[in-house]
Amino acid sequence: MSNTENTQESQDSQESQDSREPRKTSRSTSRSNDNQTSRKRPSPMEVLRQARGQLAELTGMEAESVSSFEQTEEGWSLEVEVLELERVPDTMSLMASYQVELDPEGQLTGYKRVRRYERGRSDARRGGGR
Repeated sequence: MSNTENTQESQDSQESQDSREPRKTSRSTSRSNDNQTSRKRPSPMEVLRQARGQLAELTGMEAESVSSFEQTEEGWSLEVEVLELERVPDTMSLMASYQVELDPEGQLTGYKRVRRYERGRSDARRGGGR
């Protein structure tokens, strides 16, 4: 009879452990959901690093500088300067400006080249003068 009692006790013990496990899982799941909803927005520097890295990965060209950066209702908007074609002398290298859009978490959602120019050239003046 002692074997039967031990078997019953171990089954009861197993059932009580099983009934506790889902509670632990649901607590950890609710904690992870809380962490996701309370996840802080990335800092501007983190956004800049992510944008440069993601653009380089997609285009194969390294960003040389960021000429504009702003937070928008949809996330972030940047203009990134990229070396597209290296020439000698360096002032004749072809540069490009890319408009880069990111979501609020800093993930790239789109980009497009908005202008191309020689490194040594300045923008033409608009309005009066030459």
